[in-house]
Amino acid sequence: MENNTSLQQQLLEAGVHFGHLKKKWNPKMLPYIFAEKKGIHIIDLNKTVEGLQEAAAALKSIAKSGKKIMFVATKKQAKEIVADAARNINMPYVTERWLGGMLTNFATIRKSVKKMQSIEKMLQDGTFDNITKKERLTLSRDKEKMEKVLGGIAQLARVPAALFMVDISHEHIALAEAKRLGISTFGMVDTNSDPTKVDFAIPANDDATKSIAIVTSYICAAIAEGLSERATEKNEEVEEEEEADDKARKFDVEGGEDRERGRKPGAQGGGRGQGGQGGGANRGGSGRGPGGQGGGANRGGGANRGGGAQGGQRRPSGAGSNGPRKPGGGR
Repeated sequence: MENNTSLQQQLLEAGVHFGHLKKKWNPKMLPYIFAEKKGIHIIDLNKTVEGLQEAAAALKSIAKSGKKIMFVATKKQAKEIVADAARNINMPYVTERWLGGMLTNFATIRKSVKKMQSIEKMLQDGTFDNITKKERLTLSRDKEKMEKVLGGIAQLARVPAALFMVDISHEHIALAEAKRLGISTFGMVDTNSDPTKVDFAIPANDDATKSIAIVTSYICAAIAEGLSERATEKNEEVEEEEEADDKARKFDVEGGEDRERGRKPGAQGGGRGQGGQGGGANRGGSGRGPGGQGGGANRGGGANRGGGAQGGQRRPSGAGSNGPRKPGGGR
């Protein structure tokens, strides 16, 4: 409440409440008129604060989404104020003359902007030194004219998402084009204008420089806040992505180490298994070999028992498999 009171006080000091003469009023502005004094309508500042806050919130959300907001103010007392405010927040603006079709015929306007940029490039890379003086003078004049009208929208690559106008009656062509394309419209509406023509009406004095300055600065502050929040969210997203990448890399490294550790025990087990098979082969070979018929080379006494089973004489237990055979020995 205190903030609203202080804002109302600032608006009062800036003369935002002064409207036009009674005979010039628009009946649709009746809900926004507080009283009449000396033939002049007084705007209700409570309505102004409400409209200003509502418009600021909507513009903040648009800026936070990354879309562009175009400022339009071709009135003499509003040109410099709006141009400086729009440049501070890096938004497009039109303060000289609204070219017919600037929105509805945006492709053609973009061609003119590209031509202006090509002339600027020629100036920088020294191409102007290779042409005649007359051609150079003609191109320079064309560049100045285009820069005066199109300089504020040179960086605008597509149709803006919203339009902010200082005087909707004075900028009726821009308003009509925006309505045709379905672009959101915001505007300062004086007592001689129709507030129903814009989506967000801010009832205010659109002729005094102080009134224009305070309303424009409030709107630009909200847009700047939306842009800063967008930048903060982007930084947080980048940090989260980096953390996720670090975790993924760490997981891959740990998984590779586990696989390496898993390979080493397997190799050792394989070696033991082969060795065991080898031992079995030795045992099997000793049983099937020639020496096994008379006695096993490795089993000794067992082989002798096998030999005795053939019906021959018992050989001494110490006899070797390679010793002389007895007549009654095995086969």
